[in-house]
Amino acid sequence: MADAKSVVLSRIRDALAAAPPPPVSVPREYDRAPLDGRGDVARFAETVGEYRARVHRVSGAVGAAVAMLVPRGGQLAVPADVPGDWVDGLDVLSDSPPLSNADLDAADAVLTGCAVGIAATGTIVLDAGVAQGRRALTLIPDHHICVVFTRQIVDTVPQAFAALDPLRPLTFISGPSATSDIELNRVEGVHGPRLLDVLIVDG
Repeated sequence: MADAKSVVLSRIRDALAAAPPPPVSVPREYDRAPLDGRGDVARFAETVGEYRARVHRVSGAVGAAVAMLVPRGGQLAVPADVPGDWVDGLDVLSDSPPLSNADLDAADAVLTGCAVGIAATGTIVLDAGVAQGRRALTLIPDHHICVVFTRQIVDTVPQAFAALDPLRPLTFISGPSATSDIELNRVEGVHGPRLLDVLIVDG
């Protein structure tokens, strides 16, 4: 078997040596420059919606929009540094000291901000910065409400990486958590929240 394999490989080498294929040019001229101006907000809203996330355009108070998404009397888990006006009048579970996994699982929803939104892919990136909290906060609750300001939206993935610190713990979210088996039966909520509400806030 080894001799036959050697013969075949030798013939392939001889054929390639007689007529070598032309070199392949792979373009590497990616747009790595930071975005100059605001990203395409309409495209971001469209691509986020394609992932079965619920998209809400908000031009007024963030808190009023959040209150409409939390069940009456429901508890909302939040990072310790979430702005107070986002949760005014709501029953809040602050993640300080860190909430247990059981507490996070029992919460009706979690509210966070984000670092960047990517219009081309509908992806939201969290980096544990202001109003984002630790990673478990957005993976255990069944419902994630994420605030994205229009100034945080960029057009492309390279622009997003140009704006992010690679040394921070980055979490990329493209729609609610979902997976499929070999028969393409979609199951949601396996690796994170089943429900994702994205508030796109002007200003």
